Amino acid sequence: MDSAPSSFEHVLEADIKTLAAEIHRSQQFEGVKNREGVDAVKEAIRAFPSLDREAPDNNGIPAGATSAGDDAASPLPAYAQNAAPEVRLEIEYLLDVAFHKGIGAAMAASEKSPYFVQDAFHDALAGRLYPELQRRGIVA
Repeated sequence: MDSAPSSFEHVLEADIKTLAAEIHRSQQFEGVKNREGVDAVKEAIRAFPSLDREAPDNNGIPAGATSAGDDAASPLPAYAQNAAPEVRLEIEYLLDVAFHKGIGAAMAASEKSPYFVQDAFHDALAGRLYPELQRRGIVA
């Protein structure tokens, strides 16, 4: 039962393990407010290691960024649903890169994007990975 469902690409297995380790590491800090659920996944994605990359320092992610109700219809967070078509397409492209080439490759590609696109990509990816991480007992 520890194998990933078919909807997750083989390349994501190593990335999921890296995210799990980052979530576990961040929850070990005493005196730091531990994030739970999707917020823990978002933070781990932002901290995801990538060669020659520094994560942008932008805390402007709207609260309630993911919407479970829209999950089946669109991979985008609720606040990005009405963005310009090219913005939505770019976010979806980054999600595709993450699921086919890995999170590191998608993070590197997202560095060329505006912060709104980066934030929406992080939120959309967290929303997609959260159920799998929850199923594996990595997040609550």
